Amino acid sequence: MDPIDEKLLLALRDNARASTARLARLVGRSRTSVQSRLERLEREGVIVGYSVRVAPEHELGAVRAHVMIKVGPKEARAVTAALKAIPQVRVLHSVSGDVDLIAVAATASVAEMDEVIDRIGALDGVERTTSSIILSTKFER
Repeated sequence: MDPIDEKLLLALRDNARASTARLARLVGRSRTSVQSRLERLEREGVIVGYSVRVAPEHELGAVRAHVMIKVGPKEARAVTAALKAIPQVRVLHSVSGDVDLIAVAATASVAEMDEVIDRIGALDGVERTTSSIILSTKFER
């Protein structure tokens, strides 16, 4: 990747629906050059898809939380598989530090979030959880 590719990716993060002509103006290249770069970035697996970002107030699952999870020795694979089966768990990160995993969960109500957090804590291999309800998102890129 070169600086033009990086500018192109930044522009797409800002607006994945931008036209090739607009992207070309933003990165200072021709439409044909930008189209070729996009195709190459997709082929190389740098760009794996284009998506819609929904405002939190319109997101299904208005209650969101970060659930920090401490996993027992050699249990990460089983816990990851079990978390993948919980539809309210939208994202799962493996992290360094005092916890092993951070799950981002989304539910329609606080009561449902309480149930999901309890369900996560009851999984075989989970030693403990610590949760933080997300009050607001200041920005997202």
